[in-house]
Amino acid sequence: MATQSYSLIIHGGAGALEDLKYEASESEFKESILEILAAGRQWLESGAAALDVVEYCVNLLENEPLYNAGRGSVLNENGEVEMDAALMNGEDLKAGAVTCVKQIKNPISLARQVLDQGDHVMLAGAGALEFAKFCQAELCDDAYFITEARIKQLKEAQAAGRMMLDHEKVKPAQKLAQKLGTVGAACMDSQGNLAAATSTGGLVNKRWGRVGDTPVVGAGVFADNETCAVSATGYGEQFLRTVFAKTVSDYVQFKDLDAIAAAKAGIAYLVRKVNGEGGVIVVDRHGKCAAAQSTSGLIHGWIELGGEAICKLG
Repeated sequence: MATQSYSLIIHGGAGALEDLKYEASESEFKESILEILAAGRQWLESGAAALDVVEYCVNLLENEPLYNAGRGSVLNENGEVEMDAALMNGEDLKAGAVTCVKQIKNPISLARQVLDQGDHVMLAGAGALEFAKFCQAELCDDAYFITEARIKQLKEAQAAGRMMLDHEKVKPAQKLAQKLGTVGAACMDSQGNLAAATSTGGLVNKRWGRVGDTPVVGAGVFADNETCAVSATGYGEQFLRTVFAKTVSDYVQFKDLDAIAAAKAGIAYLVRKVNGEGGVIVVDRHGKCAAAQSTSGLIHGWIELGGEAICKLG
């Protein structure tokens, strides 16, 4: 394929973002998103492959404690970080995923090792940790991941006797503000290849080995050079039930929609079928970028066809 321009879009979660100062200011989120886009641009301009770029950008999102992924992940019922991640290559449909992992500094890079190793698509829990040690993946003590804000969230959730979504605040007698966790990236490189990646710490106070949509190919992540690259964020069970990321891809393939129309159609389907809450980012095979959400906000930014970097919180 002839060399062409590149596109990149990333997200840091969807939801009710009216009270971002609970975690950080709007300017901190915007600065973070734009810095990561600039770093991704450097890779793309050097000729890097889309799969490498989405892994790299999600690494940066995981390393930033503002987001519910990697460092800064929410805590489960035992006060531990338990993470999921997946990525997919649109050129050959290879994918790698890990779920219910602990101590892994960058779960998305372990998912990449699963993809590269090739025998499996998803590894879970203790087995994934053994694989990480085999691959000499970087491990960190629990203290690296845990922040004061996440400890406070867990205490609130336990006091209320419920599981909570990322950035949610317990407010009696009113609808809770929700920021739904997960970070992700979707990309088209200069050769026209697509890739997508998604990573999360899941739900605050989650129990019973819960697994959401993030590590499930076709639910929280999907990429196919014939259609688009997709990363989703929101209430995972709803995205699992609607096979959401593949549904967005199907709108491109079977309805011949572009990224904007497919993203909107996917969210409309999510709401119509399961009253779903969340958002999505998409890059289609022509390099068009799009985002849509059923929540009041979506932290995201993009570079379309090598143009200006743009960040939006709404």
